[in-house]
Amino acid sequence: MPNLLAHETSPYLRQHADNPVDWLPWGEAAFARARTEQKPIFLSIGYSTCHWCHVMAHESFMDANVAALLNGHFIAIKVDREERPDVDRVYMSYVQAITGHGGWPLSAWLTPDLKPFYGGTYFPPEDRHGRPGFPSVLQAIARAWRDGREQLVAEGERMVTLLRERETSRAPAAEAGAGPTDAALLECGSEAFEKAFRYFHETFDREHGGFGGAPKFPRASNLNFLFRCAVLQGPDSPAGAAALEMAVQTLMKMAQGGIHDHVGGGFHRYSVDARWFVPHFEKMLYDQAQIALNALDARLATGDERFAWLARDIFGYVERNLTHPQGGFYSAEDADSPAPSAEPGEAKEAEGAFYLWTQTEIAAAAGTHAPLVCAHFGVKEKGNVPAEADPHGEFTGRNILAQTQALSVTAQAQALTLEAASDRLTAALETLRVNRARRPRPGRDEKIVTAWNGLMISALARGSYVLSADFLAPAIRAAEFIRRELCDPARGVLYRSHCGGRGTVEGFAEDYAFLIQGLLDLYEASFDLRWLQWAEQLQQTMDAAFWDEARGGWFNSAAGDPAIVLRLKEDYDGAEPAASSVGAMNLLRLSAILDPASGGVAWRVRARQALEAFRPQWGQVPQAMPQMLCALELVLGTPRHVVLAGDPASADFRALASVLHEKTGPRRSILAVTSEKDRAWLADRAPWAAEMRPVAGKAAAYVCEEFTCQAPVTAPADLRVLLAQ
Repeated sequence: MPNLLAHETSPYLRQHADNPVDWLPWGEAAFARARTEQKPIFLSIGYSTCHWCHVMAHESFMDANVAALLNGHFIAIKVDREERPDVDRVYMSYVQAITGHGGWPLSAWLTPDLKPFYGGTYFPPEDRHGRPGFPSVLQAIARAWRDGREQLVAEGERMVTLLRERETSRAPAAEAGAGPTDAALLECGSEAFEKAFRYFHETFDREHGGFGGAPKFPRASNLNFLFRCAVLQGPDSPAGAAALEMAVQTLMKMAQGGIHDHVGGGFHRYSVDARWFVPHFEKMLYDQAQIALNALDARLATGDERFAWLARDIFGYVERNLTHPQGGFYSAEDADSPAPSAEPGEAKEAEGAFYLWTQTEIAAAAGTHAPLVCAHFGVKEKGNVPAEADPHGEFTGRNILAQTQALSVTAQAQALTLEAASDRLTAALETLRVNRARRPRPGRDEKIVTAWNGLMISALARGSYVLSADFLAPAIRAAEFIRRELCDPARGVLYRSHCGGRGTVEGFAEDYAFLIQGLLDLYEASFDLRWLQWAEQLQQTMDAAFWDEARGGWFNSAAGDPAIVLRLKEDYDGAEPAASSVGAMNLLRLSAILDPASGGVAWRVRARQALEAFRPQWGQVPQAMPQMLCALELVLGTPRHVVLAGDPASADFRALASVLHEKTGPRRSILAVTSEKDRAWLADRAPWAAEMRPVAGKAAAYVCEEFTCQAPVTAPADLRVLLAQ
C-alpha cells in the first residue's frame, strides 16, 4: 500500500511512494508525530535525477528489513531538495561541517525539534571496507537514542549553536556612507580579482580544460569571471589572452567530451574523470542555461561560430525535451533508464543506458556513415569506457560518444573534404537521434522551478540578440508562464515550483534573484516595458522578504518558518550562483536605470552592503564567489548607459540595437523609450532619459556616462564609434 508520499506533487517524492518505508513529507504532521512518539527523525534529501539517490533507494529503502528498522525506531521524512532548498541547505551545512564533504542523497538524523545530531550522504546496504552499512548505522543510533538520548539532544543543540555563530560572525551591514571608500573597495576588489585569476591560472588543466582534476563540473560562474577578466584586461594583453584561453578551451573540451550529448544535444551534469569523457548522465536545466550563456559569451569574445553552434545545440535540446506545452521549462532528465539486458516487463535500470552505443548499433543505425562516426567518436568493438570508470560493469561493451580528433583529421582519414565530412556527420547524428528516440527514455522531472526558468530566460533572451531573434519567443512564453502560474499578483510573491499545478511552497531568494536577472535580460532583448516593471516589483518583494538588515546580503529563506532552525545565506557560487551574487548584480543594473526617488541610489547602497557582507569570503577565497566578483566589477566601474529612442519594430531601431551586442565590452545599462507609455513610466524613475526622442524621424541612440550624454546618433557606424571611446 503506498505511503503518504503518493499524495505529493514532487516526482522525486512520488518515486518513493511504494517503498515499504513509512515515509512522511516534510511538515508539521511529521514533526508532531516525532514529538508525540519521542522518536528521532531520519531525514533523507535527494532529487529525482540523482543516480546515487536511486542506488540507495534500491538497496535500502526497498528492503523490508531496513524498512522495519526505520519504521520501528524513527520518523522517516523525505525531502526533494529542488522543492525545498532551504531545508537542504540547513542540513547540508551540518553534514559538511561534521564530515568535510556533502552530496546527495543527504542522510541526517534529527531530534523531534529538528536539530541534527548525526549525518552523512550515501550509506551502503551492508558494512564494507571499514564503512558501516545503513542497517548498522540505524541500529547504533536507535540504541544511542534509547540509552543516551540526552547526549544526542545536547549534540543537536551544540551544532545548531555553532552553525548560527558561524552565520552571525559576519560584520554588521554598513550604514549608508559608512562603508569603505571607493578607493579602499577598489583596492581590495583588485586584490580579489588578481587572486582569483591566479587560482584559476594555477589550477587550469591545459590538456583537457577545466580546473583541477576529477571529477569535473561545468561551473559556469568560473567562465563568467574569466570572460570579464578578458574584457577588463583587454583580450590582447597577456592576462586577458590567458583568461580568454582558459574559458574558451574549457568550453571546447566540454563540447568535445562525453559530458556533451553529441546525438541529442545538451550537457550531462558532470564527468567522473579529468577529460570530460565519462559523465554522470543526468541533465539539469540550470546547466543547460548557464553553459549556453558561456557559449554566447565565447561567441561574442572570439567570433568563433562553433560557439554559436554550441548554444543552438543546447537550445534545441531544451526545446525538444524540457519544454512544457505552455512555455515553462522542466527541471531535468534522469541518468538511469531501462537496461538493454532487461527482460520485457523487467524494471531493471542502468545509468546511461539511453545514451550508450555498441559498435553494432552504430553500424545498423548509421549505415554507410558508420565508419565516419566510429572514427570521429572513438567507437570500439569492445567498448571505449575504461574499467576504472565503470565499477558496476554497466558500460561493458558499450561506447560513449566523444570527439577524439579534429574533424579535419577524420575527413582526411576518410578521404573526404571537410565540408563533405561535416555534412555526413551531421546527417549521421540526426539518424542516430531518431534511432535512439525509440529506446525507453530516462525519466523526466516535470517540476518547473522558478529559479531555473529564470536562468533559461536569460540564456534565450541573450541568444535572441547574439544568434537569432527566433529565441525571443520561447523566452517570452516562459516568462508569461511564470507570471501566470507561479506568481500571486495580489501579494506580489513567487512560488517555487509547478508540477501539474502550482506548488504550495513560496519562492526563495534564488527564485527572485534568477528571475529578476532573466527579466532584465528579456527587457534588453525585447524593450518591452512590462518586464522591467515586473523586475522592479520583484526586487522590492525580494528585499522585503529576504534582506538581512543586520549584516547585509539575502537569506535563502524568508523569516517566520518554525521548521527552519537556522536561516542561512549562500556564500558559494557553485552549480548555481549564490542568490546574493546575482541579487547584487540585479540591484546595480536596476539602480543604474532608476532615479533616487524610486530607489536607485538606495539600491546601489544596498548592493554595496551585500558585497561588503561577503567580503570575508571573496576577499580571502575569491574563487569561491566568482559571480560576486562580476558584480563587484559593476559597482567599481563608471556607470554607462545607452538609451534607444524609437519604434523597436523598425529596421533603424533594430540596426542600432544590434550594435550593442556585437562583442563583449564594458558593462552598460540599456534603456529604451519606445512609446508615450514608456515615457510616462520613466518620468518618475529616469527623468534624465524620459525626454530622449527619435531624431528627424529616425531611431536614435544616446550614449551616456555618469548621466552625461553625447549627442544622439542615428547611424550604426556612429554608434560603434561612441561605444569604442
